[in-house]
Amino acid sequence: MGAFEDPLISHLRRGEFANLTRFDGLSDGLYVGPKAGVTAAIKAALTAPDISKAKEISDVVPKETFQVDELPSSIAYYAIDVVKAKYPKIAEELPVSTSKGMKLLNKLINSHLHNNWRTLFSDGISVLKPIRTHMTAIVEPAVQLAEFLAQCPSSPVMSSCPPNNKNCNPCVAAAPMRISTPPIFRNNTKLYTIGVVPHPWTTTSSDALTKAIDVPFIRRKSTRDHWLKQATKEILGTGVSASPRLVKFKEAVASPYGASHSVWFTAEEDYPSDIDWHFGFIVPRSFANDGKSQTPVPGPERRPDPIRDPLDGNIPSDSDLKKERELLEYAKLMGKNPEQQRLLRAIEAWNLGDAEAWRFARAFMARRTMERRLWEEEERKVTGGKGSERVERPGGD
Repeated sequence: MGAFEDPLISHLRRGEFANLTRFDGLSDGLYVGPKAGVTAAIKAALTAPDISKAKEISDVVPKETFQVDELPSSIAYYAIDVVKAKYPKIAEELPVSTSKGMKLLNKLINSHLHNNWRTLFSDGISVLKPIRTHMTAIVEPAVQLAEFLAQCPSSPVMSSCPPNNKNCNPCVAAAPMRISTPPIFRNNTKLYTIGVVPHPWTTTSSDALTKAIDVPFIRRKSTRDHWLKQATKEILGTGVSASPRLVKFKEAVASPYGASHSVWFTAEEDYPSDIDWHFGFIVPRSFANDGKSQTPVPGPERRPDPIRDPLDGNIPSDSDLKKERELLEYAKLMGKNPEQQRLLRAIEAWNLGDAEAWRFARAFMARRTMERRLWEEEERKVTGGKGSERVERPGGD
């Protein structure tokens, strides 16, 4: 459990290994090496006379088979002796019910992964909201996702730390991650960004708060590439065309660094049901108690007003928010007839930058989903056994 930039994690991610390597202190928890080296080590172990007495493969192969590296600080190994020493509650459950004990261990590891992610992004979560007026409905799903991520993960051993980091900062419910909705994208290593990219039609109709849009309206009353210009204003200024803005945007979305520090999806679709795959841990799907006491009822008028982000822009009235949601739902259904298709082509031609940003964000998220499916297919070939069958996700994905 380490940062994306951790040297060992970066090395493992590249998948290029010169030597067969094991790590001091990890026992048989992790071996790294080229295919030929792994094959040779397995063959040597299978022909070793003392293989039945060996606890791990390195006990029965020649010493020169493995290069031994020092214990990495970014790898958490939940060996049984570690569980007994650090998490006795789970260790006590394992002899009673292996399945229940392993479920508790799985939940513990997930909570450590989630809290490690929260620690890495200590400046909080940024939900990008470039257009300050009438964009609240568009970013609502992103704000909800941010709230799920910001809360403390449920754990069978509260306030515990992973084996590789005894000095971690346990999550405190009363002090959740900060969620902001800035109008510009910021390249900050300690800030996680959630971006919702609207189609130009969605941007135009929401900004004008109307669906009565025709070609003259597009050319005379709408702002060209409004979303992209506002989102990249801080890093590129105002006097820059759409092309360099798109380069920066695509780097933020799809570069290895950008993809590990942000997630992007389109406004016309919900964020993917397999969002857990993107983060590497199970994202909560409900809200937990924040640990703060409130004035008992009756007397809600004595409760303090909820803390507002000063960058959030104008808070829409109930009627405006209802209108925003109606326009968003209308935008999701656009393109059903020839006239709507003509308008979509016109507005995309007028907003080439915004349209390309929307297409790119949609395509990149689709690619991530395809990568997950291919990975599952490959894993199914080597895992086998009960429980390896495909688990259906909501929506049949």
